Amino acid sequence: MSPHLLMSAGRGPQECAWALARLLHRLEAEAARQGLTTHRVRTVPGERPDTHRSALIRICGGGAEAFAAAWTGTLCWQAPSPYRASTGRKNWYVVARPCQLDSPTTAFAEADVDIVACRTGGPGGQHRDKASTAVRATHRPSGIVVVVDTERQFSLNRRLAIQLLRQRIAHDDEAAERAVVTARWRIHDELVRGDPTRVERPEPPRQEAGPPRRTRRDRGRSPRRRDASAS
Repeated sequence: MSPHLLMSAGRGPQECAWALARLLHRLEAEAARQGLTTHRVRTVPGERPDTHRSALIRICGGGAEAFAAAWTGTLCWQAPSPYRASTGRKNWYVVARPCQLDSPTTAFAEADVDIVACRTGGPGGQHRDKASTAVRATHRPSGIVVVVDTERQFSLNRRLAIQLLRQRIAHDDEAAERAVVTARWRIHDELVRGDPTRVERPEPPRQEAGPPRRTRRDRGRSPRRRDASAS
């Protein structure tokens, strides 16, 4: 299974969008070290270059769910602001939550529909009771049941029942998709500043290797004279 992780700067300042981009690079680098692959499904850019207000990431590979869990919650990027030298704040928070990308759609096939003739009451007279022209249609995968008795002919009621099932299933799929989108939007408002589950910092700059440092013992030692026989 390939989980999806939504990272959001919420309503935080522009530094949070900067922090999100840094955390995203850190997440991708750590995933690569663990043999996982990541894909940026969708990103929303921030106001400044190389910043993101949000990013939707798909993580693939063995242990992807455990990796996503380790990056779930309030994330903190601890570094001075690159935009405001006067501020003393160094903690910039981002929220990360697993989310569903799309809701599954229900495949419709007439072979999955059970049709049963039945009798219904109401206007229509004696003919309906005797002929059983009403239709009870059940879509087995979804469990949706409709009853149609508007026509006097069984074949017409059957056709209407199939159409009604298609409409009901499409309507339910659309409602499920809207619920998935709403759940993703709610993540943007779930950012809680403080008590982070993970704190990341910039890597310290690497120091260039210089000449070997002489010790006090080395400084007191005179260079060896060349042997005259070697000349």
